Amino acid sequence: MDLSTPAIRSVWPAELQLGEGPLWHAASQRFFFVDIHGRALHAWNPETLASESWAMPERIGWLIPRTDGDGFIAGLQSGFVRLWLEPELRIEPIGTPHPGEPLVRLNDAKADCHGRIWAGSMRNDEPGLRQGRLAQLAPSGEISVVESGIYIANGPAIAHDGSWMLHTDSFLDTVYRYDLSPQGVLSGKTVWNKFGGEEGTPDGMTLDRDGNVWVAFWGGSCIRQFAPQGTLLRTIALPATQITSMAFGGKNLDQLLVTSARVGLDDATLERYPLAGSIFVLEPGVQGMLPCTFG
Repeated sequence: MDLSTPAIRSVWPAELQLGEGPLWHAASQRFFFVDIHGRALHAWNPETLASESWAMPERIGWLIPRTDGDGFIAGLQSGFVRLWLEPELRIEPIGTPHPGEPLVRLNDAKADCHGRIWAGSMRNDEPGLRQGRLAQLAPSGEISVVESGIYIANGPAIAHDGSWMLHTDSFLDTVYRYDLSPQGVLSGKTVWNKFGGEEGTPDGMTLDRDGNVWVAFWGGSCIRQFAPQGTLLRTIALPATQITSMAFGGKNLDQLLVTSARVGLDDATLERYPLAGSIFVLEPGVQGMLPCTFG
């Protein structure tokens, strides 16, 4: 295992306002990612370097494949939807965990090994308001709110065996750990790690094959790898300040695609970080796992 500093490639123009939601889709051998504020979904093939983009009718936070292969579930500002890309873009609403609150949007999500989606939300224009929620979308289509009073819900990371989950409130710079039952019940909430200051703010997360936790740091210009218990193992610096999330992929699941954002940066910062808003790819010397699917 090579744990030296990996080479970092920018594989997408520095144009994403809020790059997020990276996903490796093995069926099509493509990485997907979104530009939340740019209202766009993008795809990139690491073998052929082919790229595709789809304009969305509203902000989109993430994409999760269905287990049956019939399209995806996506998180739009208005709520959960079914989404198909081929032969043409098609969207069907499912429902929302925040009815009657159009300024609250879905922000980040993951599926667990039982086919459930865990999705967080936030107030889009006023992140300092505790209007975010953590919601569950069951394979039956039932939506349930499991926690309220969140500022900026971010980065679920779920154990490969589904026994625990990490979830972040980025406004509080805090990552929480929960026990997760096979029936989809959260319990035993504790603080897993608290950050802030020059470290940056914890954002999106993923797990590698060994169960270690990778966290993107908004304002920290880096990603960090932690042991499951929270001990820091590695820091990898990146040439952008607002790092938002990452996902393992590629044919050997050894490539790490990292998203970033340029929203809110002034001219001086953009001059210092001209690649802000790019998509980066690196090989950190470890492998990931195929993402879980819905249904």
